[in-house]
Amino acid sequence: MEHPVASKRILISGAGLSGLSFALALTKLLPPSVSPPSITILERDIPSSAAARQGYTLSLAGDNPDSGLVALRDLGLLDQNLTSQHVLGLDGAGCFKIWGADWQEMMSVRAKPVQGIPAGTVRVKRSELRRVLVDAVMDRGVEIRWGVVCAGANTKKRGGGEGGRGSKVEVKVRSAESGVESVEECDLLVVADGANSKIRAELRPEDGLEYAGAIQLVGVGTFPEGVSSPVDKNWGMQLSGGQGLCCFYAPTDEHNLLWALSFLDGDMRMKQSYESQEAMQQILDEARKKGEVFGPRFRQIVDATIDPSTVLCLPAQDRKPFHQDLDTGVVYLGDSNHAVSPFAGYGANLALKDGWDLAKSLVETSSIEDAVRRFDAASFPRAVKTWTTSRGRIRDLHSTGVQFWLFKVFISFVGFLLRILGRS
Repeated sequence: MEHPVASKRILISGAGLSGLSFALALTKLLPPSVSPPSITILERDIPSSAAARQGYTLSLAGDNPDSGLVALRDLGLLDQNLTSQHVLGLDGAGCFKIWGADWQEMMSVRAKPVQGIPAGTVRVKRSELRRVLVDAVMDRGVEIRWGVVCAGANTKKRGGGEGGRGSKVEVKVRSAESGVESVEECDLLVVADGANSKIRAELRPEDGLEYAGAIQLVGVGTFPEGVSSPVDKNWGMQLSGGQGLCCFYAPTDEHNLLWALSFLDGDMRMKQSYESQEAMQQILDEARKKGEVFGPRFRQIVDATIDPSTVLCLPAQDRKPFHQDLDTGVVYLGDSNHAVSPFAGYGANLALKDGWDLAKSLVETSSIEDAVRRFDAASFPRAVKTWTTSRGRIRDLHSTGVQFWLFKVFISFVGFLLRILGRS
C-alpha cells in the first residue's frame, strides 16, 4: 500500500514555529523508501520584516515530554539553539522568579528537566530560534515562498464524496507586494498562520479570538551600562501587593530589558504599536502613572525605553482549542487552533510540539484521516491545560483583597517547598 503522503503536495500557511517544525519533522521522519511529498511554505512576510518584529524572547520548557526543548531535541536542533543566541536558564544561570512591589523575592522556580535535556526552562530570542528553523528547513529542500498571503481555502470535490478522501484543497494566495491573486491546489493544507489566521476566519468563522480581560503596556528599556540584577539573568513577575497590577520582566540581551505592565480592564483595547516619539510617550506616561506602586526602579526602566518600535498596547486574547475536522484536508497548528496569551508562557512549546506530532502521526499511520485523529488526541488536551492555566494566572496575578493574600500565601509556601527541594 502506498504511503498516504507519498508524492503528495503539502502547502503550509505560515513560516512560524509550528509550520517550520512540521516541515522539518516530516522530512526527517519519512523513511527513504517513501517517495517524498512536495512541501511548500507560504509566508506573508519577507525575511527582513519578519526578523524586525521578533526581537523579544520566549520561554522553552524541558520538564516534560510535551515541552519545546524536547521537540527541538527530536528535530536535531537543541544544541544549535542553545549555543547560537543569548540564552537564560542554562547551567544554573537564571530562572523564573516572582518579586513583590519592593523587589523582595517571593518565589524562584528552577524546573527539573527530563532526561537528556540540559535545563527545565530556558529563555531564548524568538528571532534566533526561527532563523535556525528556517535554515534547517531550507537545507532539507523545503521551499519557502516569502511575501505570499494565504487569503482563504476550500475543499474541492474530486470523487469519493464532498470533502472526503479524494478531495483536493484549493488555496487562495495573494502576492503581498503586487496584490495579484491566484489559486493553488494541494492534497493537505497545514494552517500555521497564527492567532489571526485568515484561513481559520474563512473556514471556521465562529472560532475567533476571545478577550481574556487584561491589557499589557509593553516596551524595551535600553541600558548602555548593562541590565542590572536581579533581572539581568532572571525573568519573571513583579506583583503590586494587591493593587491589581503586575509587571513581567525579561532581558533580551545584556543591554535591553523587556517590560510588560498589565492590569484588568473590562473594555478591550485594540492592539497598537507606536512609531513616533510623541505617540510612544503617551503609552509610557500611562505606564508611569499606573506603575507608581512599583517605585523608582520601575520608572527608571520605563524612562529607558527610547525605541518606539518596541512599544505596544497589547490586549490579552486567546481561544480554546477546537477538534480537527478529519476529512477536509485542512489541519490547524499552533495559534491558528489554540491561541494563548503571553500569560500562558507556553505558546512556543505548543507550536513546536504540534509540528512534530502531526508529522509523526502522518509517518506512522495508513491514512491522512487517521493521522489527523491521532494528532488531535495528542494536541487537544495539552492545549486545554495551557489555556486553563493561562486564565488562572490572569486572575491570580491581578487579584486584590483577600484573593491576593491567599495567592501570596500560596506562592510563599510553594517557594519554601522549592527551596527545600533544591529547585529554586
